[in-house]
Amino acid sequence: MTQFSNTQASLFEAPAPIPAKPRVPSYIAGHRKRLRDRFLVGGPEPLPDYEMLELLLFRTIRNGDVKPVAYRLIETFGDFNRVISAPIQRLKEVQGVGHEVAVDLKLVEAAAHRLSQARVLQKPVISSWDALLEYCRITMAHRETEQFRILFLDRKNVLIADEMQAKGTVDHVPVYPREVIKRALDLNASALILVHNHPSGDPTPSQADITMTQDIVRACEAVGLSVHDHLIVGKSRETSFRSDGLI
Repeated sequence: MTQFSNTQASLFEAPAPIPAKPRVPSYIAGHRKRLRDRFLVGGPEPLPDYEMLELLLFRTIRNGDVKPVAYRLIETFGDFNRVISAPIQRLKEVQGVGHEVAVDLKLVEAAAHRLSQARVLQKPVISSWDALLEYCRITMAHRETEQFRILFLDRKNVLIADEMQAKGTVDHVPVYPREVIKRALDLNASALILVHNHPSGDPTPSQADITMTQDIVRACEAVGLSVHDHLIVGKSRETSFRSDGLI
């Protein structure tokens, strides 16, 4: 009688079944196209923050569901503006956000700043005051740390430069009047508008803000420079030192 070894018998065994591919949830199929079509027809206004983020994430994350990543970004930072304003290292700490995604989000922030700056640079601040306030909001209202900027004006009150003078912590930024004066003279500026943000969202000036502003005003007066205003930018409103009688 012919004997078959185990090795020979295995040749006649049925092949192991190939695992089925996991089904794509029904809401994902065509989701990217539907969301893009909604954006093209209705614009960005009707879209919630997480869907705006999804549209951005489509560009870098080519496949799969990006909705969980968008939700995590909103949960971590609060809203769309705070997401794109977040430091790149903080963005990369969010699960699903790699280097390329973080860079794309920072590019969006840079583009928004460039567009809003173009509306005020080389224009008289009196005739473009609302645009100037909007620029300050876009640039500073959603930052996690304090930033101090100076708007330099010529003798006709045309905005000739906008520069960040210093960065700080969540509640403090160091500013030195000598550096302010030096840069103003380098640019041949005649007047300044000081701007900084309060990451807490409350633009009420602290005593340290008031003292620092008075020091800068006195230093400017000594060399013939004017300080038109000091704006503190909060999340939803601004404080003007000039309007409040603080300078």
